[in-house]
Amino acid sequence: MDNLGNIRFILIVAFATLIFMLWQAWQLDYGPKPELPALVETNPKEDLPATSPMQEQQMTKAEPASTMPITDAVAASTKLIHVKTDVLALDIDLVGGTIRNLDLLAYPVEKENTVVNKLRDMLGLQVSEKNLAPIRLFNANAERLFVAESGLIADSNSVPAANHHSVFSSENTEYSLAEGQDSLTIPLSWTDDNGLKVTKTFTLKRGSYLIGEDQSIQNHTGKNWTGRQYAQLLRVPPPEENNNTFIRTYTGGVVYTQQEKYQKISFDDMAKENLDVVSKQGWSAMIQHYFAAAWIPPVDDETHFYSKELKDFRYVIGSYSPQINIANESESHFTSQLFAGPKIQPMMASIAQGLELTVDYSWLTFIAKYIYLLLNQIHNLVDNWALAIIGVTLVIKLLFFKLSQASYQSMAKMRKIQPKLKELQERYKEDRQRFNQEMMAMYKREKVNPLGGCLPMLVQIPVFISLYWVLIETVELRQAPFMLWIQDLSAQDPFYILPILYGITMKIQQGLNPAPLDPVQAKVTKMFPIVFTVFFLFFPSGLVLYWIVNNTLSIVQQWYITKKIAESTS
Repeated sequence: MDNLGNIRFILIVAFATLIFMLWQAWQLDYGPKPELPALVETNPKEDLPATSPMQEQQMTKAEPASTMPITDAVAASTKLIHVKTDVLALDIDLVGGTIRNLDLLAYPVEKENTVVNKLRDMLGLQVSEKNLAPIRLFNANAERLFVAESGLIADSNSVPAANHHSVFSSENTEYSLAEGQDSLTIPLSWTDDNGLKVTKTFTLKRGSYLIGEDQSIQNHTGKNWTGRQYAQLLRVPPPEENNNTFIRTYTGGVVYTQQEKYQKISFDDMAKENLDVVSKQGWSAMIQHYFAAAWIPPVDDETHFYSKELKDFRYVIGSYSPQINIANESESHFTSQLFAGPKIQPMMASIAQGLELTVDYSWLTFIAKYIYLLLNQIHNLVDNWALAIIGVTLVIKLLFFKLSQASYQSMAKMRKIQPKLKELQERYKEDRQRFNQEMMAMYKREKVNPLGGCLPMLVQIPVFISLYWVLIETVELRQAPFMLWIQDLSAQDPFYILPILYGITMKIQQGLNPAPLDPVQAKVTKMFPIVFTVFFLFFPSGLVLYWIVNNTLSIVQQWYITKKIAESTS
């Protein structure tokens, strides 16, 4: 076996990775996509959770007293309550108390680059317009439909209660968090002719992405009332727009339970099978890149989690509570919490057990979470995410210093015997078997391990992949500046300077490695810096920055080791 094994390994991995990314891109960009209707119409029965066969029969036979026909429900959706805090702006529909729109005020869709704008202005070019509107997480638009619904389901022997199709009333249509005010309360009222009254109250706090919900039931029906609450997220798969071909992230449902912990429930999963599981201390959510929405029931409740596929490519994931019994002329409450905001791990971990796992590092979470903690700690010291990335790179390099040293020593020895290997290759070019025998004998005499440069690197691959996911998934890096023209670490370098620097460092590093004996492979290897530079043109600048720093440190270490080995044998 010769050093060509290393090159073959790199080629196979690079080729397989390229094919996989191209296949993903083709599927998402050119594969079949569902056609969404111009108007999403809701059947008042199909999107309610069926808590039991008896309950399903009740929903089929009886409409809640205040549930309207679909045409009226759509028209009433224009009756919105507008709510604004320092971090959220949302619209609550009086039909059902559904949150139909929610903007994250601290997170604009795009960010202006002042350096790029000044340069374009100097050159007489028009400054490109950016969408500076805040990210809209919940959205009433049919093509991007994503709403948070909640309501009550009565037992078959009790009068129907208010669900997310029932019409509520409110004293005000505008609520705003005033200066010096710490919380905001929005009460909605519903009553029927049977004597049942429901007050749904939303509570929002300053600086918080958590929305508290309290559903108070006053029973004046003349008999006991039995029922439960439900809370669900309804969404259509979002359209693919302006996605980076080389970076794909998960959008879909997730659920956390005590038994199975964190589970992805994709739209395809919902179409194939309904989720049906009971757990304490769980939650259900819809997540996307950087942001998430999650209904969090009380931790002590035996909550039932479910999912459902509806018509028109709509999908529901949610939960319902255990039943409670409310005596006549008495009152009781259901509570729950809705998180809707950025996936900042320390904040989410303080809200609910396992909620920070919505920052999806896939199967390498057990490594990636510690890399994130390190990144966050360094940022707390330097107050710059780019410097934090550089700091993490330095720490990882130090941790793997000995392994890297062994790898570079092996490469240096291989480089040193390259002339002898070429001589053997020329001498036995007609006898491949004899060449391999002589080559192995030379490895033994020179005390060279042909795999010595490869195996130490294999150990480090999971860490490198974990770091990649940390840099891709960390919302704190979104639109975070470095310096000069790099004003968004999650965006491509506008001048492509970092990718070019990466290509240069890769070329330098390549020159320190032993060249392949095969002329064809040698030519292919020389193309690597160009190929990977092209790839990195589309990568976030924060990720490219990491590789530049990593390559630079590797070059210094490898150059020093190569020089020492050359001096020791001269």
